[in-house]
Amino acid sequence: MSEQTLPAGQTTDQLRQALAERFRLIVDPAHVLVTADELRPYECDGLSAYRHVPLIVVLPGAIAEVQAILRICSELQVPVVARGAGTGLSGGALPHERGVLLSLARFNRILDLDVANCRARVQPGVRNLAISEAASPHGLYYAPDPSSQIACSIGGNVAENAGGVHCLKYGLTVNNILMIKLVTIDGELVTIGGGGLDGPGYDLLALMTGSEGMLGVVVEVMVRLLPVPERAQVVLAAFDDVVEAGRAVADVIAAGILPAGLEMMDNPAIRAAEDYAHAGYPTDAAAILLCEVDGSNAEVSEDIARVRKLLLSSGATEVRTASDDLERARFWAGRKAAFPAVGRISPDYYCMDGTIPRRQLPHVLAEIARLSDDYDLKVANVFHAGDGNLHPLILYDANIPGQLEKTEEFGGRILELCVAVGGTITGEHGVGMEKINQMCVQFPPAELTVFHSVKAVFDPQGLLNPGKAIPTLARCAEFGAMHVHHGELSFPDIERF
Repeated sequence: MSEQTLPAGQTTDQLRQALAERFRLIVDPAHVLVTADELRPYECDGLSAYRHVPLIVVLPGAIAEVQAILRICSELQVPVVARGAGTGLSGGALPHERGVLLSLARFNRILDLDVANCRARVQPGVRNLAISEAASPHGLYYAPDPSSQIACSIGGNVAENAGGVHCLKYGLTVNNILMIKLVTIDGELVTIGGGGLDGPGYDLLALMTGSEGMLGVVVEVMVRLLPVPERAQVVLAAFDDVVEAGRAVADVIAAGILPAGLEMMDNPAIRAAEDYAHAGYPTDAAAILLCEVDGSNAEVSEDIARVRKLLLSSGATEVRTASDDLERARFWAGRKAAFPAVGRISPDYYCMDGTIPRRQLPHVLAEIARLSDDYDLKVANVFHAGDGNLHPLILYDANIPGQLEKTEEFGGRILELCVAVGGTITGEHGVGMEKINQMCVQFPPAELTVFHSVKAVFDPQGLLNPGKAIPTLARCAEFGAMHVHHGELSFPDIERF
């Protein structure tokens, strides 16, 4: 939306004031933010390389308020970006400079904890970890556990289909929710899914999960709770070769073992995490694997013995089993602190999120190392190795002219490598703004056209989180024309854009 197309010929300031006046009739005026100092904290999410100051921020506290706000935005054709805790890493909550930033931070209550049926109804602003904390006295927990679970909100988890270190066995967000309520751009409240194992009608729940706020604004979520396992135990295995560690991941899965979590870190990530969290990691190892199994006492005892034997035969130089829950928690604390830990050793880092077939892990690790040399940028690798979800952290300094652009190009090459080996450009962070060019590599024009058609059904004016996740065909044509071919990829359909 340009100055020339603002409603009734208004300037940006006039539109801001007009919206503020109408929003203050809906919510407490204290929850309508318009000054520069009030707006600045909302200029980015966890991907701070991209920043836009929103036109206005509004923080509703009730579903009826969300409905009224969206009706106004629809009437005036003003873009809307919904925001949770702002911990996302793909620019999915990047504000629109001439749009409304709709914060769900005040929707922070657990509405119902149904112990008998192992489920909970929560508002979207509830922190991921808070669900498990509330369910813990009843012997239950919520399985998806992103590294940011202490801060990230369940609404954002639904928007990005978040995973976590235990998603290998227990699945992503989409596998652990039963129902959502969302508000469409025209203010209609819609319930999707239900309290049973299979909701009525089409499976729109899967469509909405991971839709990145482009189809509706989530205002309530029903999550599935699981019994806390009788026992969980984690093994730490050290390797003197990163590629061997990658092969060991495939060996574990091929043996028919389904760990609760199977994570990998290379030496730069190990050293950073150890300095930060003091987890007891071997800092001379080229890579470590953390493999956790859970279940009954008998199952865990048998599986741990098999895992230890398998890792040693796969080339591990050391295998350590956590002696108690305290040591187990310490091992995981290092892994979950890896991102902030890397932030201490580099002025900036760029976190990637591609997913590959497990068998390709050794090859992809070798290629990332080669690209690191080519671009002269260091990489710290942290992986959900069990399901092939890579999180290479590219270290750079945004204060050096051109380094961000070089880093983005490097990151794009990693994502394109993932596609080339049969993977995908995102596992749990979403596309947002960060990966929108690589969507042109992942999907041909016909499929992108279908994606736009689906969005148009729910948001015909294109007001919800515009410009994110799904590139226009014109953008893909421009990206394809500029893209430097490196042998792995081509654009056979470029003339059709």
